[in-house]
Amino acid sequence: MSSHPKQIELEQKLRAMADDLDHFLEDRFEGLYPLHPNRLPRGKAASVAYDGLFSTGTQFTPGYGSEYGRGYVVSVEIRTLCPVKEEDRQAIEDASREYLKEIIPIYLPGRTVELKRDGNVYKLVGDFSLGSSSNS
Repeated sequence: MSSHPKQIELEQKLRAMADDLDHFLEDRFEGLYPLHPNRLPRGKAASVAYDGLFSTGTQFTPGYGSEYGRGYVVSVEIRTLCPVKEEDRQAIEDASREYLKEIIPIYLPGRTVELKRDGNVYKLVGDFSLGSSSNS
């Protein structure tokens, strides 16, 4: 079963937004911790998701049991074997949240999408409609 063209376009925009966040975090926190030994240095892999200190992405969730329902969970992982200090984790989380709030309208123009804390994760919630299938 193939995906709807508008779904593919939406997921490409979300991937581009996650890549933008990855670059932002690398610029701001690069060198904070040593890279995981299996991780390539920044700029050495085909995708920013596979190199550098950070790996970012989004994943759809139907939101069962969630206060906000369905949406896309935002993942920010720090790729190191060293223990990450709580204050560093919090600084990265705060920077990620603020930057995402700035760039959501750039990547998802015309949509009402917000970043919400949902339990122990951040989730993009709002208008992810694909519109009428006759418009594709």
